[in-house]
Amino acid sequence: MDILVVNAGSSSLKFQLYNMDKNEVIAKGICERVGVLGGDNAYLEFKSNKIEKEIEINKAMPTHKEAIELMLAMLKDEKVGVIKELTEIDAIGHRIVHGEEFFKESVLIDDEVIKKMEEFEQLAPLHMPPNILGVKSCMELIPGKPNVAVFDTAFHQTMPDYAFTYALPYEDYKDLKVRKYGFHGTSHKYVSEETIELLNNKPNSKIITCHLGNGSSITAIKDGKVIDTSMGLTPLEGLMMGTRCGSVDPAAVLYVMEKRNLNTKEMDNYMNKKSGIIGIYEKNSDFREVRNDYLAGDERATLTFNMITYKIKQYIGSYAASLGGLDAIVFTGGIGENSAIAREKICENLEFLGVNIDSKINIETEENRTKKPVLISTVDSKVKVFKINTNEELAIAKDTYNIVKFGKLA
Repeated sequence: MDILVVNAGSSSLKFQLYNMDKNEVIAKGICERVGVLGGDNAYLEFKSNKIEKEIEINKAMPTHKEAIELMLAMLKDEKVGVIKELTEIDAIGHRIVHGEEFFKESVLIDDEVIKKMEEFEQLAPLHMPPNILGVKSCMELIPGKPNVAVFDTAFHQTMPDYAFTYALPYEDYKDLKVRKYGFHGTSHKYVSEETIELLNNKPNSKIITCHLGNGSSITAIKDGKVIDTSMGLTPLEGLMMGTRCGSVDPAAVLYVMEKRNLNTKEMDNYMNKKSGIIGIYEKNSDFREVRNDYLAGDERATLTFNMITYKIKQYIGSYAASLGGLDAIVFTGGIGENSAIAREKICENLEFLGVNIDSKINIETEENRTKKPVLISTVDSKVKVFKINTNEELAIAKDTYNIVKFGKLA
């Protein structure tokens, strides 16, 4: 069975085509900088089993629609593609950011599921539109094939009520389902399961997973179950991100709205698309450029870098207290996997928790960019620190395979 996995992020589109019978990826790629400053500097990285080296194509992608069209074109391309017709794809698995309390696990998509997902668009305005666009496009271009929704929020459903309930009138939870949901659940689940194995299946393991990228979140996991996570009702809460402000004083939001004469939709756009890195650094929302300018001594880049790493450090300390101890910290996501200096800065001054980084291992080398987990803490560090490349696509493919083939999850 060949399964196409579509993972639309806020500024990227990852995809992989799996041959589940052979347990191998036959094609994969990522569209980067989708919509960033109009998408004029966007590009596609593509690899298939027909070519020896990854190829890169520069093409404007102002929205995710153009990214999806380019993805499908590459899969069919005569020279580098792996299929002649899109109908050769047996099923499509989609990463869907928000499932509210309605979707507690992955489901087969039909018109009613799409209608329900559209009701959640305002809860994740950067992600749900491209998520749903991906579903509709695939259903249109590959008719008659099953599509499966795998929800980011599902893994976080084990949070206790005192962790997910906001201190608003309880009626808001009962009537409107206003609560913390958490996101990046597929990634947090994947890397935490990898970590538990690396800890030799230690009972009551206490792990903090840091998914850091253009969108970032941190999760506290005890014995494989989520007890808290940084994102909330929407992916806006928590850490400072590429274009999102993260947690701020709610009164500051009201103050800015009044002073700048913004309505609710304009303020929502202000916080989701004009804040975070792009709001402070101002040049763009790409952390890689922030890092480079930080190393060059740029003042605004330094402020941005320090704000990002400081907040992550705060969450680690808070979650260590919530867990009642700590066995491991995991870095994953685009920043977590690829920025040694960010990992170093985040772990700085966490020695009191038993965290010690090995600077000789925590460096950006080709070996450290492999998919194998890398232990970057010292031998005598009480807390193990790992860099683990996430594989949300594989997790989505497995759920899709099980639902399509067996009618249920494993």
